[in-house]
Amino acid sequence: MQFSRRAALALLVAAVPMAGPATAQEPVTVGLVIPLSPPGDPAAGQLIRRGAELAIDYYNSKGGVLGGRKLQLSVQDSQGRPEGGVAAYRRVVGEDKAVAVTGFFHSSVNIAANEVAKTMGVPTIGTQTSAADITGKHYDVAFRTHLIDPLRVAAWLQFMQKKGFKRVSMVAETSDYGIGLVTETDRQIKEKKLPIELQSITFDRASTDLTPQLLQVKAFKPDLLVNIGVGAPMDLMIEQAATLGITPAAPMLISYDAPIRPQFWQLHPNTGDKLYFIAYYSPKQALSEIGTWFTKTYEEKYKESPVYSSLNGFGDVAIIAQAVEQAKSTDPKAVINTLETGKFSFWSTGDVTFPKADGVFWHNFSPPVLILQFQKPNQDWKEAEVAFESGK
Repeated sequence: MQFSRRAALALLVAAVPMAGPATAQEPVTVGLVIPLSPPGDPAAGQLIRRGAELAIDYYNSKGGVLGGRKLQLSVQDSQGRPEGGVAAYRRVVGEDKAVAVTGFFHSSVNIAANEVAKTMGVPTIGTQTSAADITGKHYDVAFRTHLIDPLRVAAWLQFMQKKGFKRVSMVAETSDYGIGLVTETDRQIKEKKLPIELQSITFDRASTDLTPQLLQVKAFKPDLLVNIGVGAPMDLMIEQAATLGITPAAPMLISYDAPIRPQFWQLHPNTGDKLYFIAYYSPKQALSEIGTWFTKTYEEKYKESPVYSSLNGFGDVAIIAQAVEQAKSTDPKAVINTLETGKFSFWSTGDVTFPKADGVFWHNFSPPVLILQFQKPNQDWKEAEVAFESGK
């Protein structure tokens, strides 16, 4: 009987897997906080998600990270609201144990999440957020791979001077993104003593009628109207400005790259012609090895060319995968240290780094700035005229 008990115990111990190897094969989770419902911009969220998912596919096809651990996404909807972003960040970090969180599209969401990240210690990477405070507060956890306000504003002020625009109306939503751009534009005009008279008007981003604001614009008789709405308010301003006869007599500049999305001409078949818009990527641009893989795979899967939101969603998850591999750890402190000191492949050529630079350039990598203009209705954005390119 004694022998039987020992034999049974030995068999039981042999049947129980050891904790070490099991832990080694646990997947590594990357948090993705994106707008998937209003008042956020769901189209942007879905485009970022496409890129992030393909980054997971790419690295898992290469064997994953840390000797064979697969990567997985934890996707949460921020709804484009700061409180939604905070709840989403807490969920992917506290419940799903994400090693880093990316995907942020709305600046106010990114800023709010960073305040929580400062305490919880898991890093964030802003995918398409530009407000100064995202990196300007110099938090160890805060990183970004998107254009910052001072560079965007400097670009469109150079563009305005090139075109001879002297009376400019800016209609902006009352978000960190909108207010930040109005404030920075006013500051740079005064600092550089530019001959530009600026009219700035704000609106609540939940507004469904911008007629009162646009009537003020019409009375001002601007040379250029800058549309600083995101998502539905941006679309609404395009249509109502045309209805009121403001455009196309005065051209409109869209503050980000929404017109490159496939549904743009479906929404604006009669009002999109001659619009100017900011862009961060040109199909003529050279791509890295992983950027080339992504573009080919994206086109095969979705039967359309990728846009910047998807490229950056891919690039940010790729950076996180590389940081985990270089750190040889999923510990947040080790990942943060590697992000600060390492070099990373991105969708564009050249290495991405996150220096401890001054001001808003802290932990920041910015793409080039382009201003494109449609020349005819239903024009493919890839054929739009390049009206301005930073550095040229």
